[in-house]
Amino acid sequence: MRFSSFQIKKIEPFVYVIFAVLILLFMFLSWYVIAEPPQYLDLHISREIQENQSSGMNNFMIWISWFGRTSTSVMVVISLSLALLLLQFKREAILLLSTLFSGVVGLFFKVIIDRPRPSAKLVTLLEDTKFQSFPSGHVLFYTVFFGSLILMIMNTNRLSKKIKIVLSGICVILIVVGAVSRVYLGAHWFTDVLGGFVLGCILLVIAAHFYLENTGGINNKEKAF
Repeated sequence: MRFSSFQIKKIEPFVYVIFAVLILLFMFLSWYVIAEPPQYLDLHISREIQENQSSGMNNFMIWISWFGRTSTSVMVVISLSLALLLLQFKREAILLLSTLFSGVVGLFFKVIIDRPRPSAKLVTLLEDTKFQSFPSGHVLFYTVFFGSLILMIMNTNRLSKKIKIVLSGICVILIVVGAVSRVYLGAHWFTDVLGGFVLGCILLVIAAHFYLENTGGINNKEKAF
């Protein structure tokens, strides 16, 4: 079994434009969080998201964020990568395994930018945190991991179009809910989450370039289900 191209053989020119815009946006966000303390936007969004907290919602958000913890994400990624290797999806296994590199990249920028976490004086803290705040490592990983799953889903003709849309939609929802959970739990500001998402998109574009370049010529003619 091998994955096929979904009509993308090379990264189109407009993707390079998007890539450049993402880099500029991340640079601007990095400058912004270094130059300014949390402003109205961050404070307002945090208070709006935390406004109607409940024990049930707290547990749900904690559970969503649990997947982004280093120990959990490493275990899941390695397990899925080994499973893909056993199924002879070598390129897909490498793509998925490369998502762990996002943790190294995220930690690098956290140390360089050195933005403090939200304090109990400003928001409700529902989670113990470590390391610096920008960018959000959880959102960075979610974006790269679930984005990679979307690439693999869309790059196979073993699935029908409807199933592809449903599975990709679930991945997008998990990225969004994961991002909201980080603000809800008081672990990050909105700009931290946005920075994690933008940086994740940058890494995902790079990974997609190599993945699609290597799988562009594959054509699996087996019937979708």
